[in-house]
Amino acid sequence: MIFMENNEKVIEVLNDLVQINNDRIAGYERALKELKDEDDDLKVLFTSFIDQSRNLRNALGTEVQALHADMDKGTTNSGKIYRAWMDIKAAFTGKDRQTVLDNCEFGEDAAQKAYKAALSTENFPAYLHSLISSQKDELKGAHDEVKALRDQEKLQHENA
Repeated sequence: MIFMENNEKVIEVLNDLVQINNDRIAGYERALKELKDEDDDLKVLFTSFIDQSRNLRNALGTEVQALHADMDKGTTNSGKIYRAWMDIKAAFTGKDRQTVLDNCEFGEDAAQKAYKAALSTENFPAYLHSLISSQKDELKGAHDEVKALRDQEKLQHENA
């Protein structure tokens, strides 16, 4: 009975991370639409982040299926709220690069929090803890890259 309960908890945590990656994919797809033609550097970067999250999601989904469950296809409620807020904000800001980067960093912060919470789950199998820790580190690199670009953009606006 304890094994079944633990399996359900593991599946729930893995599917939460699947949803976070679905949020991230949807968020970067939305961000791509917000960019201007001259923002080719961000288009390439955001497309790579979409691919990254698809790969991370698929790895998590493989583990969910190995536990004889179905991988979630949707996004989190907070992700849906985040995207709606991004839509509203973009309508008022004229889709500038700074705003897009601010929103992307917000999303990356949310992903880091979700992975941190997943890693604090009790009685989690070591091999899954290792997988999640590795994914969190990979996403931290993306977070830091977005933050650096955002800070650089902010500095350019202040010095203009």
